This record gives sequence, C-alpha cells and structure tokens, in this order.
Amino acid sequence: MTCQDCQKLQEENRRLAEENTELRRRLAAYENPHTPPSRRMYPTRRPQSGGPRFPGRPRGHPGRTRPRPQPDAVMEPPPKDQCMGCGTPLGEPCFVGHHIVEEISNPAPRQVIDYLEYEWECEACGSHTASRHPDCPPDGRFGKNVLIQTTIMKFQERLPLQKVCEALETHHGLLVTPATVLDITRRVSEWLRPEYMRVHRRIRAADVVYVDETGAKVDGALHWTWAFTTRSETLIAIRKSRGKKVLTEILGEGFRGVIVCDGWRSYPTFTRNIQRDWVHLLREADWLAEHFQEAEPMKRALQKIYGDLKASLLDDPPPEERARLEKKAKRRLSYWLDKRYKGVEAKRFVQKVRNGFDHWFTFVTTPGVEPTNNRAERALKEHVVQRKIMGTFRNGKGTGIYETVMTLLATWKQQGLNPSKAMAESLSAAWTTS
Repeated sequence: MTCQDCQKLQEENRRLAEENTELRRRLAAYENPHTPPSRRMYPTRRPQSGGPRFPGRPRGHPGRTRPRPQPDAVMEPPPKDQCMGCGTPLGEPCFVGHHIVEEISNPAPRQVIDYLEYEWECEACGSHTASRHPDCPPDGRFGKNVLIQTTIMKFQERLPLQKVCEALETHHGLLVTPATVLDITRRVSEWLRPEYMRVHRRIRAADVVYVDETGAKVDGALHWTWAFTTRSETLIAIRKSRGKKVLTEILGEGFRGVIVCDGWRSYPTFTRNIQRDWVHLLREADWLAEHFQEAEPMKRALQKIYGDLKASLLDDPPPEERARLEKKAKRRLSYWLDKRYKGVEAKRFVQKVRNGFDHWFTFVTTPGVEPTNNRAERALKEHVVQRKIMGTFRNGKGTGIYETVMTLLATWKQQGLNPSKAMAESLSAAWTTS
C-alpha cells in the first residue's frame, strides 16, 4: 500500500469519525437518559419474549364486559294482525324478545330566548331593586349552554376555532365566526377566574405539591407551561420564566409544604422540602447500564434500594421506623456513590445523585409524599397534545384564557365532576355576584 493510499484511508477515517459524531449528536435529542422507553424511536432491547411487541394489554389479561343497562323506555314494534303466510288472524305473541340498546338524542336546534329583567324603585327610599333569571348572562347574545359547549369543544375536545364553528352549525344551526368563538372563551374565562383563584389558594395551602413544566410558544417566543397538582386540584400557569420566581409567585414565599419534582435547579433554590423523582433516577441508571458495563451493579443497587423502601412503607410504619429506614437507605446509597468509576458518564451521574442526596428519601420520613413525580407528568400530557395542535399562543390574552379553563377542567376531572355541570354552576355563581 502506497503512502497515497494511507493518506486516503486516514482522510476517510477522519470523515467517518466526524460523521459519526454528528449523527450521535442528532440522535441524542431522541435517545438520552431522560427519554422514557415508550418514546424511544429506536429501542435498544427487544422484548424478553423475543417476538414483536403488540400494543394493548398483555396476553392473558382478564377482559371487561360492558354492563347491561336498565332501560329507560320500552319501544314496541308495529303490530301484526294476520299471518304473512296464510292470512290467519293473529292473537297475542307467543314470544317477546328484548334487544336493549343505548341511544342518544338528536342535537337540539338553536333556540332564541327572551329573558325578562325586572327593576323596581322603592317609593319609600327611592332605592332600585333588580331581578334577572339565573341562566341569563350579564352581557352578550349567547346563552349558558352555548358558552359551555363552545368552551368544552375548544379546550376539552381540542377543536380548532374553525372546527368549533362548523360543529355548532352542523349540530345546532348556530352560525358564529372564529373571532366569536375566541371572544366566548375569553368571557367564560373571566367569569371563571374567581374559581381559578380559589384553586390557586388551595394549592398554596397544600402539604404536598407535584410540580413539572414543559415548553410552550407565545407569539413564537419560548415560554413554559407549569403544572402544580395535588390529589384533588391542578393549577396551570404559563410564564416566560422557568426559574424560582414562578415558584414564588404561585406557591408564595412562605410555602412550607413538600415539592415533588425532577432535578431542575430552580426547585432547591426555592425550598429544601423536596422529593426528587425516582423514576428519572432509575431511568437514567438503566440507560447508563445499557451503554457502560461498570454502571450495571449500581443500577441494580438503586432498583433494590427503591424496591425495599416501597415494600417497607406499605404498612405505614411509625416515625421511628421511618427514620431508621431513611438512615439505612442513605448508608446503602453512599456505599455505591463512594465507589471509584472510570467513565465520564458514570462519574457525572454519581455527582448528580450526590448533589440531590438530601432529597431522595423525603417520601420515607414524610407520610403522604410519593417517590415519583408521575402526577405532575400526567397533568402535563394534555398540554403537550394541545401544544402540537395549536403550535403557539398569539399573545398573553390567549395564555390567560387557556390556563384558567384548563385548570378548572383538570381540577373537575380529578374531583370526579361533570365538566359541563361544574362549569354551569360556576357561571351561575359568577353571574349572581356580578
């Protein structure tokens, strides 16, 4: 091989190395320790069965049969007076079958209502007294059901403004424009704002709050959709910042509860009462073990520590036992953090775990705190879908409408309430005081 051939090979090796580096950099956006297995584009491991993975429930899972409902009405077929074959008169049927079906009513057409508003003037003192029907909105030409269904279609059914217009025309014969739909949601959000603030106050007073955030565009600029959730409420806030000042604004400087969160640096600067997410930790350890052999023992150790703690807390032990469990778990974790690791990635992971050392075991000593941030992540899923549909908010007015309506829809769902009925009650309450 000539020197010229060696130079060509060296040049090709250099080019391939640069190309490999660039491809790895691009792939890192989709395959990294923080990418959940369900979203990985290129799975690194096949299912244990060795065959293809089928969607849905696993084989052998018990099925569920839809319960047979009790009928609200009985519909009889047209009577038959004579035999279809020979014309002989027929008496009572010899057999009666039952075919029970579930039906819905046809969409009701648009209805125009004239709400009377009474006013009286007292002859004794001259003061005025007014009376208005509770279903009559303080202003606007659309009734309560129009306001509710338009808002539900836009934010719960995820319809774009134009599709909301088409649905209202198709089902109810109501002609509106996209600008009108936007104005309806604006007025509804203003009437619902007091209820939003009540949710805000309850979040501030909660003992445990699960918090997470995801990116959102407002007029093309990067903002953040924050989710603050408890067992019974969820508050949505869209802010330009991802920092501590949002936590201070929403939770208040005097917040004394526990925040369950991921490893974002804004949280420990706000409070020391933190529970870090074990799912993120185990997912990153699993990724590290897949790529670096020396991390495999540490991954198994972390899984064992987490599993043992969950099993020990099932019986809700007393505070003394919880303190003992925490001390033992910290000792076991320190053992693996103090080992010497050669790889850069392993060292970086160990340092990350060490930086949050005081925040991994809050769930052990504080009853009611969950070890994962699954609640907040579930609360954000809907907003990730909405982000893909909308693309961007046009201005702050749109973000205010969105966070108010989505907060109440999420909260009502958590509380097992019907969103239409809950919204109707909230609107009536707001109109009564207006």
